Amino acid sequence: MRVKDLPTADRPRERLLASGAGALADRELLALLLGQGTRGSDAVDLAAQLIEHCGDLGELARSDAHRLLAVRGVGPAKAARVAAAFHLVRRAQEGPARARITSSSELAAQAAPFLRGHPRERLVVIVCDPRGAVLRRALMTEGGADHTPAPIREIITTVLTSGGAAFGVAHNHPSGSLDPSEADLATTHRLSEAAETVGLRFLDHVILTDTAWRRIPYPSADPSHPAGP
Repeated sequence: MRVKDLPTADRPRERLLASGAGALADRELLALLLGQGTRGSDAVDLAAQLIEHCGDLGELARSDAHRLLAVRGVGPAKAARVAAAFHLVRRAQEGPARARITSSSELAAQAAPFLRGHPRERLVVIVCDPRGAVLRRALMTEGGADHTPAPIREIITTVLTSGGAAFGVAHNHPSGSLDPSEADLATTHRLSEAAETVGLRFLDHVILTDTAWRRIPYPSADPSHPAGP
């Protein structure tokens, strides 16, 4: 029986749309890539032959298009389609390397796109995993020309709900001054204490202008993080 002769509810494409890809067997998923079978074999049968020819699905995923051409009914178009699909999966799994925060300068670089060139003060949180890989960059607040709120509880909640283990914060000074205010110093101290209370690692708090940045020191700061210009 050809795939198109099956009841609609039993066809791979319709079942995928109705129940998701997890409801289909390997050969049925592969049949959707093949598109159609050949004389004497529908797409599902041809998919099963292709998997058997390679040994298993994992070996099929590693095969180049030329190897697939050895299966009767698999021409250049089908072979290229299957090889391209598996290669896309490998690319997606590799993905771009996540940025990592290992210094104050890297924290400043991650925050800069949110802060530089803005006429109002903004505060950004950079959420990281245990190794410092960036999981999320979030704009927390935007205030006036010389002040923006620093909601400690909301910052900690953002880190925790993002699955973070560490975080740093940054805010801009549109005035061009890199000197921390008393409020900046107090915020840094409170963030450090709050992070310790909930088992997070506080990386740093930096001030950015349009041309430079500066780290705000605090008692438990990591001395390996150098101060900026």
